[in-house]
Amino acid sequence: MRVSRENSIEDRELERGAAAPSECPARVLEAEQSTDADSDFDVETEGIRGLGEVAKDTIYLGSCQTHGVVPASSFLRQGSSPELSMPHRGLGPQGVRALASALITNPYIRKLDLRDNGLCVTGAKALANALSKTGSIYEVDLSENQLGAKGAQALCAALMVSPAIRKVQLAGNSLEEEAARYLAGLLLARTSLKSLDLSYNQLNEQAGETLGPALAENTGLTELNLSWNHLRGPGAIAFARGLEANIFLKVLDISYNGFGDTGASAVGEALKTNNVLEELNMSNNRISAVGALGLGLGLRVNQTLRILVMARNPMRSEGCSRLLQSLQNNPLSVLELLDFSDIQVDTDFDDLSTVMKALLPGLCIKTAARRMEYKKDLLGPGGGAPG
Repeated sequence: MRVSRENSIEDRELERGAAAPSECPARVLEAEQSTDADSDFDVETEGIRGLGEVAKDTIYLGSCQTHGVVPASSFLRQGSSPELSMPHRGLGPQGVRALASALITNPYIRKLDLRDNGLCVTGAKALANALSKTGSIYEVDLSENQLGAKGAQALCAALMVSPAIRKVQLAGNSLEEEAARYLAGLLLARTSLKSLDLSYNQLNEQAGETLGPALAENTGLTELNLSWNHLRGPGAIAFARGLEANIFLKVLDISYNGFGDTGASAVGEALKTNNVLEELNMSNNRISAVGALGLGLGLRVNQTLRILVMARNPMRSEGCSRLLQSLQNNPLSVLELLDFSDIQVDTDFDDLSTVMKALLPGLCIKTAARRMEYKKDLLGPGGGAPG
């Protein structure tokens, strides 16, 4: 009887095991998909992996164990890809410390994207140490990581000695006037850095006074983004004077600051001398017709600027016309795009615009009026959809 009872138990277990797949196939499939896509320990490989890849994963896994963090599957799947993209992963300071150890010996990564990972100061220092020692990474995005002044200090020190890094994005990191001192030091140092994004920070008037002289002495940076900061007053003027002396910068975005009329006039003075800058964005800078007149003085003689964006400034049609008149007096201008988006213009401006198109056939002039006409054309006669 004992044997019969044990057999019946085993039969029931086998029946349950056989029935399980048919009871919830969707759940099983979902679990398999989750394992394939999300498991932080999924290190499946196809074929024979190079010793370098095995070594970098071994270092990373050991570092994760040391710092008490779960390994990121995206790093383990990176293999020999030249781009490591890990934005919005919530790595935190400890997760970045674990990653930094592996970056030092990783010969594959060229571009590193760690946007929005909560690095804070601790993570920034660990990553700075790695960046100062690696010679392969040349592009880094550390935007939205709560770096603050101390984090900026560590990173700037690393960038000063990095032999390879050419592009850095530090947008949205609460950088203020204290951080500007470290950024100025970076601009003064001879580095391979070509592109720097400092948008969406709190760089204020004092920061402008610090960055301006450094920009004047910079030797190498060709693209700078300072949009959505608080550069105004004497800080805006000091920065413009730095632009006047700079001989490398080709693309500058200072939109959404507070340059105002005095700042615009200072930029106009810079354009009289600067013979390198090709693209300038001064949108939404509280520039009236008075400031447009001062800026126009630079356009009268400048021979390198190809793109000028003045959108959403309160200069009205009068200010737009003054800029066009300045171009009218400069037969050597190479301007290709003059953007007055979201500024209403009148018929006098339209007449002048027609004249300018004859003088400079390659010039594109954008205005709010033309945008409205374009939308009207799309809607068709009577405002309805075109037939």
